[in-house]
Amino acid sequence: MLGELIGETRGKRIVRRVLASDPPQVEVTFEDGGKMLGIEVQGFGTYESEVRADGGIYGEGQGVYMSAAGDMLSWNGSGLGKFGEGGAVSYRGILYYRSTSPKFAKLNTVAAVFEYEVDAKGGTHAKIWEWK
Repeated sequence: MLGELIGETRGKRIVRRVLASDPPQVEVTFEDGGKMLGIEVQGFGTYESEVRADGGIYGEGQGVYMSAAGDMLSWNGSGLGKFGEGGAVSYRGILYYRSTSPKFAKLNTVAAVFEYEVDAKGGTHAKIWEWK
């Protein structure tokens, strides 16, 4: 069951790199910002994706968020995706967090589910919920 909305971020894809062509594998790096547990954060992440034979996408990634006060929150995750119009991509998956900051400590024991959208121009939008 989905719990509370943990965070929402918006950003921009900044790098794409082809790792292999058969099957297609791509590395993507993005920067984003928004709120996690109501705290303003700025972050960046990298994920690797592979296009499956059925046209779907599987990806794994990691990243870091930091608040203006220096509180750090890192994440690892994986997800399944699909292509949209004009090169847009849509993912659904799971995230696991780590933090030594008391402000983000709650997330050390939370499995989170996400929706991650990349539009045709490289704009990103993520929503993250606690998975109860």
